[in-house]
Amino acid sequence: MEQTAQTIILRGKVIITGKLTLITGLHIGGAAAGLDIGGIDNPIIRHPVTREPYIPGSSLRGKMRSLLERHLGKEANTFIQRREPVVRVHQCVSPKEYAECAACQIFGLTPGDKERREWTTIKPARLLVRDVMLAKPEGPGAEDPNRALREAKTELPFTEVKWEAAIDRVTAAAVPRQNERVPAGAVFSPLELVYSLYDLDGTGSEQDIAWLKYVFKAMELLEDDYLGGYGSRGAGKVNFTDLEVTFKPRAYYEGTAEKELLGKAGNLRQLDPADYEGKIRQALSGGQGA
Repeated sequence: MEQTAQTIILRGKVIITGKLTLITGLHIGGAAAGLDIGGIDNPIIRHPVTREPYIPGSSLRGKMRSLLERHLGKEANTFIQRREPVVRVHQCVSPKEYAECAACQIFGLTPGDKERREWTTIKPARLLVRDVMLAKPEGPGAEDPNRALREAKTELPFTEVKWEAAIDRVTAAAVPRQNERVPAGAVFSPLELVYSLYDLDGTGSEQDIAWLKYVFKAMELLEDDYLGGYGSRGAGKVNFTDLEVTFKPRAYYEGTAEKELLGKAGNLRQLDPADYEGKIRQALSGGQGA
């Protein structure tokens, strides 16, 4: 029988902040408000109060997880939806497999099937990703990063309507459709990803520290892939910019230590995650995480 984890102790949090810039138009689908004659076929998701587009943390986190699973060669062994379109994801099926799986430990597991409900070890997700709003000026007199978008005379508020067509291969007849997109150049901020370091049942946080690199790997993979829909047709290319990585040890939340800046860079490739591991270990060994 697997050893039962009785305790879970937070050792600290690594907080990644920055901006997300659209290199090409972005479509993250939302529900249509109703049957609107002349309305758009595929609307985007909008904030219910401001009506501005935003990026749900679930969309960003889900895409990062799927790309990391492919990078690590994980089997898509669990059906989320069996009817068309079929949706399968990776979920570890045994405690032994889970113990070696960075994807499931970083992004978490659902209680799921009967087998996982019988696991006796704690399975906390390490990474949370917050919703990212359309960026605004960062202070009085500051430049609006989305001024061009706010002043643009677009078909719908803050968005473009992109026409596409399916072409019959015999008659060349076209079936047009409309996709709503946030135009290229739009900036979303603040971006915030929070990665927690845990000590499970006295086993330490070394594995969580070592696997922090996979969070940055997932961000890198996303930059070379796409976010949202219609990525194979040009949409969804994004860049992470103005990044800052901060470590808050356990003692920070007790008021006895300061947070530590691990890194700061204009883009993702200028960061050095391997260097952060040493800084975190040093902070923890110095008593800040005790």
